Amino acid sequence: MQSRSYTNLLELASGNFPVMGREREKRRLPRIMTVPGSITELDDEQASSVASDNPSSLSMDRMIIVANQLPLKAKRRPDNKGWSFTWDDDSLLLRLKDGFPDDMEVLYVGSLSVDVDPIEQDDVAQVLLDRFGCVPTFLPPNLMEKYYDGFCKKQLWPLFHYMLPFSADHGGRFDRGMWEAYVAANKLFSQKVIEVINPEDDFVWVHDYHLMVLPTFLRRRFNRLRMGFFLHSPFPSSEIYRTLPVREEILKALLNSDLIGFHTFDYARHFLSCCSRMFGLEYQSKRGYIGLDYYGRTVGIKIMPVGIHMGQIESVMKLADKEWRVEELKQQFEGKTVLLGVDDMDVFKGINLKLLAMEQMLRLHPSWQGRAVLVQIANPARGKGGIDLDEIQVEIQESCKRINDEFGKPGYQPIVYIDTPLGIGERVAYYSIAECVVVTAVRDGMNLTPYEYIVCRHGISGSEANSDLGGPKKSMLVVSEFIGCSPSLSGAIRVNPWNVEATAEAMNEAISMSDPEKQLRHEKHYRYVSTHDVAYWSRSFLQDMERTCADHFRKRCWGIGLGFGFRVVSLDPNFRKLSIDDIVSAYIKSKNRAILLDYDGTVMPQNSIIKTPSREVISIVNRLSGDPNNTVFIVSGRGRESLSRAFAPCKRLGIAAEHGYFMRRSQDAEWETCGQSTDFGWMQMAEPVMKLYTESTDGSSIETKESALVWQYRDADPGFGFAQAKEMLDHLESVLANEPVAVKSGQYIVEVKPQEASKGLVAEKIFTSMAEKGKQADFVLCIGDDRSDEDMFEIIGNAISRNMLSVNTAVFACTVGQKPSKAKYYLDDTSEVILMLENLAEATDTPVTSDDENEGSL
Repeated sequence: MQSRSYTNLLELASGNFPVMGREREKRRLPRIMTVPGSITELDDEQASSVASDNPSSLSMDRMIIVANQLPLKAKRRPDNKGWSFTWDDDSLLLRLKDGFPDDMEVLYVGSLSVDVDPIEQDDVAQVLLDRFGCVPTFLPPNLMEKYYDGFCKKQLWPLFHYMLPFSADHGGRFDRGMWEAYVAANKLFSQKVIEVINPEDDFVWVHDYHLMVLPTFLRRRFNRLRMGFFLHSPFPSSEIYRTLPVREEILKALLNSDLIGFHTFDYARHFLSCCSRMFGLEYQSKRGYIGLDYYGRTVGIKIMPVGIHMGQIESVMKLADKEWRVEELKQQFEGKTVLLGVDDMDVFKGINLKLLAMEQMLRLHPSWQGRAVLVQIANPARGKGGIDLDEIQVEIQESCKRINDEFGKPGYQPIVYIDTPLGIGERVAYYSIAECVVVTAVRDGMNLTPYEYIVCRHGISGSEANSDLGGPKKSMLVVSEFIGCSPSLSGAIRVNPWNVEATAEAMNEAISMSDPEKQLRHEKHYRYVSTHDVAYWSRSFLQDMERTCADHFRKRCWGIGLGFGFRVVSLDPNFRKLSIDDIVSAYIKSKNRAILLDYDGTVMPQNSIIKTPSREVISIVNRLSGDPNNTVFIVSGRGRESLSRAFAPCKRLGIAAEHGYFMRRSQDAEWETCGQSTDFGWMQMAEPVMKLYTESTDGSSIETKESALVWQYRDADPGFGFAQAKEMLDHLESVLANEPVAVKSGQYIVEVKPQEASKGLVAEKIFTSMAEKGKQADFVLCIGDDRSDEDMFEIIGNAISRNMLSVNTAVFACTVGQKPSKAKYYLDDTSEVILMLENLAEATDTPVTSDDENEGSL
């Protein structure tokens, strides 16, 4: 069923994009075009996907950085004629280029912080491109309000910080109009990228939650585009994220990136958990790199916290004005121990929790009364936001007044609250005189305040500014365990900000600690911060993006799906979809055919509640097996009794049950046993182990077969079931180490079976038997969907070299679904398998029907 979330977005569903700069020289930038006005008036020409088979040169010619806002400051000229633009030195995006190769050109795509009149937009766009390498995206004011102040700030931002919209006053209920505005805005950003991109040579790096569906728009147009995404906010746990009505659309859009970056493993783990629970995708770690296999593409997962720009901080510290301000602050707080808090004004920064902890510390440790001062700098809120801050500000003001009234005295106030904007120079001055920085955010993406503080406390080697600190360098940090930089600061005192008493004790411990220990902690932190700066971060991200994308250029790629269901299928050049015309042609030309069919997941949908084959399947299998030139087998892990009942109407059908432990060549033949051993004493050892895990894993069960035991966990919690299966596999292998059995894992199962039972041996027996009868197979079709079927594919791949098949044999080893396999062909699902078999049945020379086909209810 198509999601209602984008049924009204006709342009998105049809994949329409403007056709600009489709044919141009390698590094030429086309004229910037703007599309002011209604978003419904955009181009309606069908998109054409760029899917060149030639690999990129990896010349790293250019990086296109896409973010909600350009790293520019804009103000109207005094004469009110035109605009004046300058770089925003505080912008993180501006510093990314420090980690790129010197010859790499950088382009920025984003919106401006000011509203430019449509009449001026063309001129402004040309100026920004020529002078700054910036491509502005002009969003109409009504769209900006719904997109940024609406969906971004009222729905995504609170949710990603763990605030569920239980009421309209807290986070805001889901509004489909705002979602459509978010999609429309992302599309406008994508059009600006498309105008300037050279898909064969450019990298695209998309930033933050404002543009999470942008990768789908770009991927629709350029299948091989090298594209990364970095999320600067937290990614919530799957239980929180899955409350979002458009959860699948956003997740699928992100998976159209080549590399997805997060600050911490916690955020990445939450994302991977969502992919597992919602799409059944499991990640793999190989040589330290984490990847998700998504329709044949490996989507890389990057975990690295962003750093600060060392040069900018140090240049500010060199300013004479800064030194003057430091002296002034030293005099103001002479004889006092200063604790510092620097936070944006929002509900998640935990400012009031910090004040309460300071109050508690003064009560529990009265020796600090008159000596300890908490300076709290509250920066203005970013944007309008979706949460009313009035109540929070009132609460903070009340706490400040109460604490100062109780513990203050002439010449001393324990709380100094600053709620006016401070420049970076002023902030650096406060860092320099603070004995400890306290961060009590209850949820924050990264928070670079501790990093800035460490650098400022270290000073600049060989500079007079160094004398401000006097003596060895030392600093202390009390940080919330819920912020992104916490894992990287191993010398900090980590706290749960909700525990006010524990935070108070941590603050006391920090300022009471001996100087030598403070110095050791500071040195440890400074080594990390100075080497893991923003240049290191951007360089590492670019290298991982190049490494991840390199594999994609070795595969064949094409896009499928509409709307946010769009994805790129990437397959090995030798792995291709089975052509019905080709197999029917080979089938007609052949005389001795071997057809081996798996059951569950091949001719029967894997998730079907009804486990008996349909009348259609029975009819097709009966017609194929009725041809005397055909040797047809159902090769399954199921028991022989259930398979016999299911295919009772098919008199000439061969059955290999329980992975071939039992074989019957036709309904009239006797069952054969593949192994000599009839001792199943090992079951008494394996079954208690399985029962142990069944009792502790809700939704799991044990299936007892004649020759095997199967533990299945399809109905269990995906994450817990997978972990239990892995543990059980190790447990069983240990218990059964000296038994003649094999312990295997498959799709939601762990199976113990005799070593001689294998689908590969079934194929080998069938080919050998046909050759012994003088009817060596000249046509082989083998279809399966899981790991056990790979044994058949492997045998078939080696059958010619082992003289079981001739070099002229037409071999079609086919897996169900696009995934890594030893088969050379694939079909998408069971419906395609049945369609292909039906075509073969229609081409059969001597179809045989059975009166039994209509017996029973199948």
